[in-house]
Amino acid sequence: MTKYILNRLFHALLVMFTISFIVFFIMFKAGDPVELMLPPDATQQEITDMRATLGLDQSFLVQYQRFLSNAAQGNLGVSFVYGQPALDIVFERLPATLELAILSMLFSIFLGIPLGVIASLKPHSMLSKTIMFFSLSGISVPVFWMGMILVLIFSVIFGILPSSGRGEVLFFSSVFTLDGIKHLIMPVVTLSLFQLALIIRLTRTGMMEVLMQDFIKLAMAKGLPRRVVVYYHALKNTLIPLITIIGIQFGELVAFTIVTETIFAWPGTGKLIIDSIQSLDRPIVVAYLLVISFMFVAINFIVDILYTFVDPRVRI
Repeated sequence: MTKYILNRLFHALLVMFTISFIVFFIMFKAGDPVELMLPPDATQQEITDMRATLGLDQSFLVQYQRFLSNAAQGNLGVSFVYGQPALDIVFERLPATLELAILSMLFSIFLGIPLGVIASLKPHSMLSKTIMFFSLSGISVPVFWMGMILVLIFSVIFGILPSSGRGEVLFFSSVFTLDGIKHLIMPVVTLSLFQLALIIRLTRTGMMEVLMQDFIKLAMAKGLPRRVVVYYHALKNTLIPLITIIGIQFGELVAFTIVTETIFAWPGTGKLIIDSIQSLDRPIVVAYLLVISFMFVAINFIVDILYTFVDPRVRI
């Protein structure tokens, strides 16, 4: 176990180093942030002084070496725009994004798995076909279109849900206040639509395959209750590929909430990264991508641990 953990930590450091180098190089070549920070009538001397102040007058290797030296001490730089430590700004916005991603994934899991199981038990029934129709629709409908339709219906026409913002926050979350819950409903539904459809289809496919196995037929022949056979024996053997997809999709939810956050003006990291890219705020972009990379590595590690609980035959 110790060897496995050390191996994963080494790979995590390697991944984060590679990502930091690539992003740093791209942002270095993308343009000069000083030109966006200073007014159009700024003199050449003012531009030169600003570059020297930010350390942008040095070569790429010198800048990257300084970044690595500071990163080893937990300092990923100071934002060009906000004038604050980049990591602090990312962590300030991250709870809003995590809240949205966690609630969307929980909604997808607790609704998608039961619907997938139901659709697998009688695949040719009208109920199963209806579930799969909505599942196909969920995969096909673009996120931005669904978000705009929800805003049009529930905010513009009926006026029962707020169209933007996070609402009142209590204990770092919106779920503890009525106003916060109202602000959460449409972003969570929009973000979970694709995940819900994917989980339904994967659960149905996995269950239909497992239900045809000999050990399921043997369990049924022994007279075990159908509920026990379906939810204990069959579903348990379907969970390993499902856990893998859920882990990957959760990481993508955290990293790619940009469209949803933009539609609903949600104050998370998605909107932050878009603004930072437009303003060439390199420290924010690098800090954000390193945090997301670390989260992906952590999620994959947790998924590997969960494998051992679902299937004792799996060894890490």
